[in-house]
Amino acid sequence: MKTRSLLVAFMAFSALTFSACSNNKKNDTQQASEATSSAALSIDEVLASADSLAGKEVTIQGICTHTCKHGATKIFLMGSDDTKTIRVEACKLGSFDSKCVNSIVEVKGTLVEDRIDEAYLQNWEKQLSAQTEKQHGDGEAGCDTEKKARGETGNTAQERIADFRAKIAQQKAQTGKDYLSFYHVDAASYDIKE
Repeated sequence: MKTRSLLVAFMAFSALTFSACSNNKKNDTQQASEATSSAALSIDEVLASADSLAGKEVTIQGICTHTCKHGATKIFLMGSDDTKTIRVEACKLGSFDSKCVNSIVEVKGTLVEDRIDEAYLQNWEKQLSAQTEKQHGDGEAGCDTEKKARGETGNTAQERIADFRAKIAQQKAQTGKDYLSFYHVDAASYDIKE
C-alpha cells in the first residue's frame, strides 16, 4: 500500500514537472496570475464585472488597508492601487481579526450592490435633521477609507450629499441611470494569507 502511494505521488510529480517543462508560451507572471484568479478574483476584476456579479457568491483577494475601529465589523481590500477598493462586511462572522491590516486577505461571500439615489439622499438628510445618523469614522466627515472607496469628496455630510447629487446628475446625463452603484461583500468566511 505504501509503495503504491509513493508510486502515485511520483507519477503526479513527474506529470507536473513535465507540464512545467513543456514548450508553453506563457511566462511565469501569466501562469501565477491565472492560478490566483482561478481560486480568487482580484479586487480589480470584481469591480470591473460588478454589475454581472452582484447577488452572486464570489471569492476575492486583496490587501487589507483598513479595519473599522468600531468593532472591526468592516475591512477594506485594495486592488492594484488605492482607487480600487472594496468594503467587506463581517455579517454573521461578527468581526475581523486585527491581523488582517496590511495582509493579503481572501474572502468568500456575496457581492452586494449599494445604490445611492435621490430617495437615499433625502433619507440621509432626514436623519441629519433628526440627529439620528449613524456615525462612521471620526467626526462629521465620515470614514476616510469608505469615502475614498466611493470616490467621495466633501468634509461635511451636506457637502457629501451635494457631491452625490452632482454625480447622479452627471450619470443620468451620460447613461440615463439616475443612481450610483457601489459594491461591498457580505463575508461568509475569510483567510489571512500573509
